[in-house]
Amino acid sequence: MRAEIRLAPELVSLSPGAFVMGETAHDRFATDTERPAHRVVLVRAFALGRFPTTVGEYRGFAPGHSPGDDPGLPVVNVNWDEARAFCAWLSAETGGAYRLPSEAEWEYACRAGARTPFSTGDDIAEDAANFLYAEDGRRVGRGARTPAGLHAPNAFGLADMHGNVCEWMEDRWHRDYSGAPSDGSAWTDGGDPERRVIRGGSWDYLPRLLRSAWRDSLPRAHRRDNLGFRVARSLGRS
Repeated sequence: MRAEIRLAPELVSLSPGAFVMGETAHDRFATDTERPAHRVVLVRAFALGRFPTTVGEYRGFAPGHSPGDDPGLPVVNVNWDEARAFCAWLSAETGGAYRLPSEAEWEYACRAGARTPFSTGDDIAEDAANFLYAEDGRRVGRGARTPAGLHAPNAFGLADMHGNVCEWMEDRWHRDYSGAPSDGSAWTDGGDPERRVIRGGSWDYLPRLLRSAWRDSLPRAHRRDNLGFRVARSLGRS
């Protein structure tokens, strides 16, 4: 089992910083779930998986998972509790402190310094992410997951933050950002204890659902063929 640790997710270290989280000005697809836009100051450095957790990495924890899948694909059909269990297992195996990212950490990492709907600008090109339909209704995607990292990374070196698979967050679902933490921590009080935030959009979505500010939720026990996760680790001190 220890031999599988060579497949532990590759991480990108991110320094503390500040950004405006939520609705982007003049974004016609913004919704009330992304409001009010608010300033977040991340007080701790953290690391985030360079890619979504892959099938091969997850099989170190659950050897029989999705036996027909290529190990380089992002893992899917994993519920929130199973994603957290993987993080706990990886922590025990490596001595690191792995966890799911907070919603604020994820958006900070996805934006990579941009204040536009996508980290790529106001729009996202068909060859920049894995999504199924253009906004005009044309089918432009493959209609399936693609290997993690097939598309170019963002300015922080993180791949597949837009599209390919949706990703579980640590946070409970709240219908908007009224009362949200401003320090980058996960929002785990109040809200709906049975629903967790998902981010990023997936291979079968329209571009509007791949925006950096887009957010939705699912029951924590839910599994889908377009839903995975990526790991995070805290670094240093506040």
